[in-house]
Amino acid sequence: MTLRVAPAGRLSADQVISVLRAATLAPSTHNTQPWLFTTGADGIELYADADRVLPVADADRRELLISCGAALFNLRTAIHALGVHPDTTVFPRRDVPDLLAVVRPRTATPVDRRLSELAQAIPRRHTNRTPFGGEPVPPSIVGLLRHAAEAEQAWLPQLDENQLTGLHELVHESHLLQERDPAFGAEWRRWTGRAPTSRDGVPFAAGGSTVADDTWVLRDYGDPAARVPAAPPLVVVVGSFGDTPADRLRAGQAMQRVLLTATANGFDASFISQPVEVRATRVRLRHLLGDGLWPQIVLRIGHGSPVAWTPRRALADVLLEPPSLTA
Repeated sequence: MTLRVAPAGRLSADQVISVLRAATLAPSTHNTQPWLFTTGADGIELYADADRVLPVADADRRELLISCGAALFNLRTAIHALGVHPDTTVFPRRDVPDLLAVVRPRTATPVDRRLSELAQAIPRRHTNRTPFGGEPVPPSIVGLLRHAAEAEQAWLPQLDENQLTGLHELVHESHLLQERDPAFGAEWRRWTGRAPTSRDGVPFAAGGSTVADDTWVLRDYGDPAARVPAAPPLVVVVGSFGDTPADRLRAGQAMQRVLLTATANGFDASFISQPVEVRATRVRLRHLLGDGLWPQIVLRIGHGSPVAWTPRRALADVLLEPPSLTA
């Protein structure tokens, strides 16, 4: 089937397809890909796909908003790399809560070299769930990751040894709570271990191996027989000062900028989701960080082994018609 998309602003139809494909390469919880788009002469709208909410792991839609924020950052960055300014308005209509953002590519702009590099990293970035080894992440890269979060009005605090120890304990505790929850387990099994032909969820081949000394309780997406030792990864938290839907959408954009910065500098990343998925441990993690930030994402960063990429839905499946761009 031929995909028909109209030009949007200064973007040709082919460019619209290109930036939408870039947007859909964002990461999402269990690879649910909870986003939908409309396109029109004035621009591109991003919607939350309410049918892809995880009612157990994400009852308040926090992670859905973070995932859509990551897609929004990809969209903005891909448009900028074409020399067009992505004029963005978030939550433009109170009466349409699933309309998360409108991006209007109206005016030309000089291309920022750093954003161009991030745009080039979009198709290379993928979640790597294998054990990380090799050289540690140098302080210079940590500084770049921190700057990436701050550029999107989020924060990546420096964790001291006591905070890392406390986070380690919260990871174990939240992991056990989820393991003992039959509803969580059923939801987990529905979205993981999928066949290679599936366009969503996490296929078995993308899981990697299981860590022998499971320091950060990595979820076992892969082959439990393939157990290998792991070197300690860099563990970071991306946080926001508020916890409103707008803060969560902003945190998703910051997360994606951090992930693409890691990719552009030759590092892999994956998620340590348990302590922010369980409400009680997320509140305790906030206290551990000094009560000034709401923890939104916990990442580990390092060098992993090659893994299969997770699939993506066809672009036709994430396009809504007709568009309803706001004035």
